[in-house]
Amino acid sequence: MHGYGQTKPDANWPDGAKIAVQFVVNYEEGGENCILHGDNGSEAFLSEIVGAASWPNQRHWNMESVYEYGARSGFWRLHQLFTESAIPVTVYGVATALQRSPAQVEAMLDANWEIASHGLKWVEYKDYSKEDEKNCLDQAIKLHTAVTGERPRGWYLGRCSENTVDLASEEGGFDYISDSYDDDLPYWRRHAERDQLIIPYTLDCNDMRFATPQGFNSGDQFETYLRDTFDTLYAEGEAGSPKMMSIGLHCRLIGRPGRLAALKRFIEYTKSHKDVWFTRRTDIAKHWMETHPPKTNIRPSTMGKAELISTFGGVFEHSPWIAELAYDQGLAPANDSADGLHFAMKIQFRLADKTKRHAVLMAHPHLAGKLAEAETLTDESTAEQAGAGLNMLTDIERETFTELNSSYTDKFGFPFIIAVKGLNKADILTAFKTRIENDRDAEFETACRQVEKIALLRLKDLLP
Repeated sequence: MHGYGQTKPDANWPDGAKIAVQFVVNYEEGGENCILHGDNGSEAFLSEIVGAASWPNQRHWNMESVYEYGARSGFWRLHQLFTESAIPVTVYGVATALQRSPAQVEAMLDANWEIASHGLKWVEYKDYSKEDEKNCLDQAIKLHTAVTGERPRGWYLGRCSENTVDLASEEGGFDYISDSYDDDLPYWRRHAERDQLIIPYTLDCNDMRFATPQGFNSGDQFETYLRDTFDTLYAEGEAGSPKMMSIGLHCRLIGRPGRLAALKRFIEYTKSHKDVWFTRRTDIAKHWMETHPPKTNIRPSTMGKAELISTFGGVFEHSPWIAELAYDQGLAPANDSADGLHFAMKIQFRLADKTKRHAVLMAHPHLAGKLAEAETLTDESTAEQAGAGLNMLTDIERETFTELNSSYTDKFGFPFIIAVKGLNKADILTAFKTRIENDRDAEFETACRQVEKIALLRLKDLLP
C-alpha cells in the first residue's frame, strides 16, 4: 500500500526519455475455452457477444468465430501497423494458442517481437489448486520454448489465482512478472528469499474495455483516453519523474477496422513527441535490473518479535513495549521504511493511557546541566546531545540549563524533551524558555510529539 511513496525513483530511461511507451499484443486465439480443446464448455470472456455465458459441453460457434477473427485478420492488421511504424512489441502468448498459429509465430519472430508467456491456456485459474496451477505453468514454459525456440523471460497469466505471482517467482526463470496493476514503474518484490522484478500491466489503457460494461463504445473514446494518459505521464516526465505507459491490445478487439484507426492515430500522436522510448517489456526489465538493482534493506515486516524489539525497541527511549505492540498489531511491507515503522509505533504510543505515556517521558534524560550529568544516557541520547553542542557548555550555560531543568521538572513532572537534531544551543534555550510558560496539559502533548519526532529521527538512521 506504500510502494515508492511520495518520492519516485528516477527511471533514467535510455537517452533521457520522458516516458517509456510499451504496447502489448495479447495472443489468446486458439487457447480459449472450447470443448475442442478438452474444456468443459465454451468461452465467455472478452468478445463482441454482450452478456455471453459459457455453454457447458457445447460448442459456441459464434464465440469461436469471434476469436478466430483475431488470428485470421486482426493479428495481421496489428502486425502491419507496428512493423510499418517501427515500434517494438511484447506479445503475451498463450502457449496453446501459439502452437496453433505457426504463421503468426514466425511473423512475431521475424519482427523481433518479444514473446512473453501468457500461460498454458486462456482459461480461469482462480479455482485451480496450487499444484495443478504449477503443473500448468511448467507445461506452458515447456510448450512455449518448443514453439518459439526460446523459454519465455516474461510472465503474465491474466486470469490468475492468489498463487500465480508466487508460483512464477518460485520458478525462478522469469526476468519479470506482470500480474500486477499497482504502479506506473517497475519494482522489486521479495518472495521466498528471492527478489523478483514486477513490471505492472494495465486494465484501463486496454482495448478489453470495448468488451466490458462502462467501457469504450468507439475508437474515439479509446484514443482520447490513451492520449490523456500519455499527456499526463509525459508531463510528469518533463517535470523530472519519468514513468511507464502500458497499452494492452487484443487481436480480436482492436484488430477490427473501426478500432484500428484510433490506435493508428494514437501511435502517430506519440511519435510526434520527442524523448519517447518505444520499447518491449524485456528491455524495460533489463534496464531496471541494471539501473535499479534490488537493495538489501532491513525489513521489519519479516522480523520475528525478539529481533524487532532488539533492533527497534530503543527508538522510544527505554520503552520496548511500543515496538512489541506494533509487532502484535501486524506489520506489512508499508512499514519497512522509517516513516512506515514510525507510523505503526506512534499509533501504539498514542493509544496508550496517560500513565504509560508519562513513563516514556520520564525515561528521557535531562538536557545538559547537572541533572543530565547525574544520569546515564543511552548512546543515542549522548550522540544527539553532542550533535547540538550540549556536551561543550560554558559554566554560565551549564548553570542556565540546570536552573531551567529544575524549574521545568518542578512545574510539569517530567524532563524537558526536544528533538535536538538541526538545533544549536541558542535554539534549544529559546524553546526551553517559551515552553516553560505552557500549562501542563499543553506541554504534556508537546513533549509527547517531541518524543515521536526523536523516534523518527532514530529510525531514519536505521531504515530507508
